[in-house]
Amino acid sequence: MKKAIIFLGPPSSGKGTQADLLSKKFGFYHFDTGKYIEQIVYDQENQKNKIIKNERKIFDSGVLNTPSWVLKIIVEKIKELSKAGIKVVFSGSPRTLFEAFGDKDNNGLIESLDRAYGKKNVVIIYIEVRLETAIFRNVNRLVCSVCGTPVLYQKECIVVSCPLCAGSLKKRIFDNPEKMKVRMNEFKNRTEPIIAQLKKKGYKINKINGEKPPFEMFEETKKKIK
Repeated sequence: MKKAIIFLGPPSSGKGTQADLLSKKFGFYHFDTGKYIEQIVYDQENQKNKIIKNERKIFDSGVLNTPSWVLKIIVEKIKELSKAGIKVVFSGSPRTLFEAFGDKDNNGLIESLDRAYGKKNVVIIYIEVRLETAIFRNVNRLVCSVCGTPVLYQKECIVVSCPLCAGSLKKRIFDNPEKMKVRMNEFKNRTEPIIAQLKKKGYKINKINGEKPPFEMFEETKKKIK
């Protein structure tokens, strides 16, 4: 059965990790909006495109990218995945009320998923995590410079290369305390209001504890999507 999962939560709450686990365990296509945007804005073939060059500047600042542009590229991808009968999990969308619900001229992500997958097959999961935890994870996070695999911080173990491909590790441009504050404010002011609107539209908000280790969170995730 086609199914669409949406993870909501603050930056560094574990949305991407849970989506990756669903992808590996159950064959979901992980639509990581942040990575998708990053690939587009950093693609050398796109650097002469004025719109994308501007979106790159926005992306690097830590502020959310232009909602209308983000919505356009996401809806196009949803249609492609649904047509192929592929289950999808989102770890970075929707980020704004406009991206979630659109306007009189544009269908938002939620309506697009309803049409493509059926409302009963759209599952919303909210990861609850303390601000201090999210900031700690963010400033200590490393990713592989080759395959993009995130490496979790572990006090007992110093990881010097990617455990998947042995590539060198790096910090992302927006993984620092100052830009984390910007991203947290963006989440509070522009993303969090989506939850109240989803409730009004009859969606159940399934909550999981983001303070737990990823494997324990995944046990909760599996129960929510059944």
